[in-house]
Amino acid sequence: MKLKTLKELRKGWQLYALFLLPLLYIIIFKYVPMYGAQIAFKEFNVTKGITGSPWVGFGQFERFFRSHEFWRLLKNTLSISFYTLLASFPFPIALALGLNYVRNRRFKNTVQMVTYAPYFISLVVLVGLLLQFLDPRTGMINTVLGWAGLGPYHFMAKASWFQSIYVWSNVWKNTGFSCIIYLAALSGIDPALHEAAVMDGATKVQRMRHIDLPGIMPIAVILLILNTGQMMETGFEKILLMQNSLNLRSSEVIDTYVYKVGLVSQAMNFSYATAIGLFKSVIGFILLLVVNQTAKKLKQESLW
Repeated sequence: MKLKTLKELRKGWQLYALFLLPLLYIIIFKYVPMYGAQIAFKEFNVTKGITGSPWVGFGQFERFFRSHEFWRLLKNTLSISFYTLLASFPFPIALALGLNYVRNRRFKNTVQMVTYAPYFISLVVLVGLLLQFLDPRTGMINTVLGWAGLGPYHFMAKASWFQSIYVWSNVWKNTGFSCIIYLAALSGIDPALHEAAVMDGATKVQRMRHIDLPGIMPIAVILLILNTGQMMETGFEKILLMQNSLNLRSSEVIDTYVYKVGLVSQAMNFSYATAIGLFKSVIGFILLLVVNQTAKKLKQESLW
């Protein structure tokens, strides 16, 4: 048995060597750091180290749950995540369905280039553009509103507008790139189905509804499950860049709070920050399990 296994390894060593790199990356950067997660259950002291610091059990978690920040952070994190999921999920599908029926190649390539391009803009540049466009004195948006006799509005100073600005700028940035997966799935649908539908007099809308949507539904469900597993990951960098003292009421999320508590504050509390981060990860894992199980019960595709 061992000899047979060695022969198989030698026969396909190139594939195993290729597989080794991502495996090492996951082990080194994902699993090894889990050793440090134990400081969430300790009163971590840098001089004593992880092993020498005293255990406090769930004391750090209880402190977070009892803090006056808990419900605000949880509400902001979940509301931004759900808003992002609901707003961003249908647009790549709609764009892919539309592009799939475009026969003018030049127009199709132009649309693809225009919609894909924002994805390659860095978050720092994107937030800089947002701040420039929404500036109350020189911003293009307020200039246009001024022509209509409206404004000026200080968009970034209003907490009630922060989440919409964040979400819809994300939609603009990611929609074009996200639709690539759905275009690939649409290209795998048997052309004979469309030919038969055309012979039966089906319109393009009917073909989308009865052929294209069922064809890409497995991919859509898998992506929905994966996106739900990232519900607690709100995009730390972008939120931190857009954040200011005036919109903090709706922009402070768990990620930015962990950063401030663990690294920015004068009394850096690594144990407390780790406990909050671990809580966020557990909630994300539970959401992933729930959505995956729901998909299985609805007889849809699932991760396992």
